[in-house]
Amino acid sequence: MKDIILSIKPEYVQKIIEGTKKYEYRRRIAKENIRYIYIYSTYPIMKVVAKVEVVGVLSASPSSLWEKTKSMSGISRVKYREYFKGCKIAYAYELKKVFVFDEPKELIEYNITFAPQSFLYLSEEQDTL
Repeated sequence: MKDIILSIKPEYVQKIIEGTKKYEYRRRIAKENIRYIYIYSTYPIMKVVAKVEVVGVLSASPSSLWEKTKSMSGISRVKYREYFKGCKIAYAYELKKVFVFDEPKELIEYNITFAPQSFLYLSEEQDTL
């Protein structure tokens, strides 16, 4: 099992932390099985603020995936459809327990010098920070 780091907008980060967003939608996912997602909160936070346990990955047509996940999506249907426009397959990481860091971390602490556009795998040394 691997860990990854994802860039997520602060409004969605907050919903993940609050427990009202249990799915993180993606156009593409990691090939490896994922144990934890480290959450890099984008501008204006620009720090790694938490990690969240991944308990599954769903894939389906965007319409079908929305029907399965909408109650805990943390996103409006309009934004969801906008995000997956033109995609035949939509993916969602199913999220469970969230671990919020007492002190948000800089990307450089993970030997990362830029915010990930999609995702980045973390090495075993990086995910123990």
